[in-house]
Amino acid sequence: MRHSLFDPLRLGANDLPNRIAMAPMTRCRTTQPGDVPNALMARYYGQRASAGLIITEATQISPQGQGYSFTPGIYSPEQVAGWRGVTDAVHAEGGKIFLQLWHVGRMSHETFHHDGKPVAPSALSPDAQVWVVDPVSGEGGMVDCPLPRALALAEIPGVVEDFRKAAANAVAAGFDGVEIHGANGYLIDQFLRRSSNHREDAYGGTQENRIRFLVEVAEAVAGEIGAEKTGIRLSPYITQRNMADEEIIETILLAAAELDRIGLAYIHLSEADWEDAPVIPEAFRHQLRAVYQGVIIVAGKYTRERGAKILEQGLADMVAYGRPFIANPDLPRRFREELALTDFDPATLFGGTAKGYADYQPAGQKAGDQ
Repeated sequence: MRHSLFDPLRLGANDLPNRIAMAPMTRCRTTQPGDVPNALMARYYGQRASAGLIITEATQISPQGQGYSFTPGIYSPEQVAGWRGVTDAVHAEGGKIFLQLWHVGRMSHETFHHDGKPVAPSALSPDAQVWVVDPVSGEGGMVDCPLPRALALAEIPGVVEDFRKAAANAVAAGFDGVEIHGANGYLIDQFLRRSSNHREDAYGGTQENRIRFLVEVAEAVAGEIGAEKTGIRLSPYITQRNMADEEIIETILLAAAELDRIGLAYIHLSEADWEDAPVIPEAFRHQLRAVYQGVIIVAGKYTRERGAKILEQGLADMVAYGRPFIANPDLPRRFREELALTDFDPATLFGGTAKGYADYQPAGQKAGDQ
């Protein structure tokens, strides 16, 4: 069925006013110590509540799941209370908001682990960097990820349980649902791919084994808060961070069929957003539709025109926009009225104050206007 960006959408248990989602974007503005969401974050998200759906920045389910400085958590009472301020701000403006549940796996740094070792399916390097604040200078920068250690088989149920508890905490914080982060080279994605998963137990080897962790997490989260309030993000065609795998498309489709069985509300495809990135074949989109009957959200350098086209083609049900939402808190209005978009300042993406975060104004207003 064909739709426009401005048509309403029934997403699981939620009625959305349009099909323009705010994509998850790491911004590193939490209060320290404790990685606690705060009033500045509530202001930022509340300003963007005209999105049909807000998906928050990735949020670690446990201290073990952290890989970047100042990213929020959802495991402590203080974090739950801080997120309640965010959901209250969004709901006061009539918006809907899902929390993205995150475990980074090997995409981490020794700073965040008592033994200096991030965990992963296998002890293989991502050959990548994460953003870490130097405790002496207070300055943030990109640093190399160390070699991780492989999760012991006995540890895996505990990580699944961390996802379940995080989902329960999200509902307690007032979120309308959660999105499981299974994309972009983080822990769940690491289990899916032969390039990052060399295990020889029930979680490695065959495609059926490599989707097992994803399925167990999805079942645990859906069992806790309801499948109709649960989505997942996947990235079948993204290969950076040593994640290239010739079997990943078959593996993703196998996982999608299981997600359909569980009844998850949506699959959110994270598509590459750099200039020479691989294009997702239309054939894959049809294959995904054939095995998964829920809502499909797409994200990845979509313009207003590209977003409208993929909805018109019936190949997606909602389009998520990331960077355009940074400098354009009223993005749905700007799209509807075909207004010019403001450019964001890349120097203010990670960490800092309200500058480049909560000081962007709606169209027609200037800084300081009420």
